[in-house]
Amino acid sequence: MTLSFTARWRDELPATYTALSPTPLSNARVIWHNDVLAQQLDIPATLFDVESGAGVWGGESLLPGMSPLAQVYSGHQFGVWAGQLGDGRGILLGEQLLPDGTTLDWHLKGAGLTPYSRMGDGRAVLRSTIRESLASEAMHYLRIPTTRALSIVTSDSPVYRETPETGAMLMRLAQSHMRFGHFEHFYYRREPEKVRQLADFAIRHYWPHLQDEEDKYTLWFRDVVSRTATLIADWQTVGFAHGVMNTDNMSILGLTIDYGPFGFLDDYQPGLICNHSDHQGRYSFDNQPAVGLWNLQRLAQTLSPFMSVETLNDALDGYQLTLLTRYGQRMRQKLGFFSEQKDDNALLNALFSLMAREGSDYTRTFRMLSQTEQQSAASPLRDEFVDRAAFDEWFTQYRARLQREQVDDALRQQHMQRANPAVVLRNWLAQRAIEDAERGDTRELHRLHQVLRTPFADRDDDYVSRPPDWGKRLEVSCSS
Repeated sequence: MTLSFTARWRDELPATYTALSPTPLSNARVIWHNDVLAQQLDIPATLFDVESGAGVWGGESLLPGMSPLAQVYSGHQFGVWAGQLGDGRGILLGEQLLPDGTTLDWHLKGAGLTPYSRMGDGRAVLRSTIRESLASEAMHYLRIPTTRALSIVTSDSPVYRETPETGAMLMRLAQSHMRFGHFEHFYYRREPEKVRQLADFAIRHYWPHLQDEEDKYTLWFRDVVSRTATLIADWQTVGFAHGVMNTDNMSILGLTIDYGPFGFLDDYQPGLICNHSDHQGRYSFDNQPAVGLWNLQRLAQTLSPFMSVETLNDALDGYQLTLLTRYGQRMRQKLGFFSEQKDDNALLNALFSLMAREGSDYTRTFRMLSQTEQQSAASPLRDEFVDRAAFDEWFTQYRARLQREQVDDALRQQHMQRANPAVVLRNWLAQRAIEDAERGDTRELHRLHQVLRTPFADRDDDYVSRPPDWGKRLEVSCSS
């Protein structure tokens, strides 16, 4: 099959981008590619076997039909209006046309200076490129909407952050890279007709079933609210902290996008701040649901020239119910509950209180809970707690709750194991792969990608272990 590319963004949204090509790195070469995703998209394996250089994966060449451009957008960063932003180091190479008529953006991150780079150098480092590739694939296999990683290119080009690092590029795929910030850009430029053009483009291509509805904008915005609420509920259930939920990092399609200072919970700390640049804790783990609503309110403001305030507020009012409903469903699955009962929240909160007091590992706790036998007071999870009496008291109530449902242990355990991953992308696992790759050894990078493809499978190696002491002290920032 021949790859086919279109340029809908270029053709239908003039004045929203600058056309330009990537700037290649020195002596670039491919060190990893997503073979599973490549096969699904019918990308010929020969494209990754570049004899010299890095080909399209390093911005050295384009495939037929590609029309590269950098998008402009704006946004609120850490709650403050930041003005014009845009693709400061990424270039949309083209939109792959799939057999069902939909498209998939090919976006090259680290592709060089653009008019929107501001004070940046337009580059990405190997460290951040590896982190994003691992995180996006981890989220995909956890069944959480996300952008995808297709390839990593490294080079001999130095990139300067706190210290000199290795320059790299990531080919990132997504149904669309449209962000809340696209709408904000033209709203604050007082160009409401372009805001409407963006909404029409989104509905035409990503919500085509609404195209002929009289109230299409209302139905569309309600779904944007619902997708965002659902996404953040999913983050909370797996213990994922994004770290930098600026409005320019919010996908209109409800995808997890722009992985930087993210982190999965190790010890259960609801106030975890995974971005060491977030001095006020705005984007702490437990603040994410509130920030999601705040960001949606900023998006709603941009739509006010052609949607009534009452309509927008009505849609926003659905956010909390959608988020709590989704979160409740996912957490009952993690606890092994097949029905909803009035004391479920109290039981969950009591477990969280105990976990927070003891510094219990979030992922391990729920995975080990999946082994519960409702007629037995014995549990491997008990040894994870210092205050055994407190755990025993909670576990007695939990078993009583399970017994009221009269569901077979084997069936319950099977369902719980599908909801409670054994493996998440802990920062120390990513760091180990990064340090090896920086020395030229990519074996751990490839191994870890393989492990993350089966997060719900039992293992007995260190991929399911609590982090070593050095792994608890890692700091990440927006440059990560």
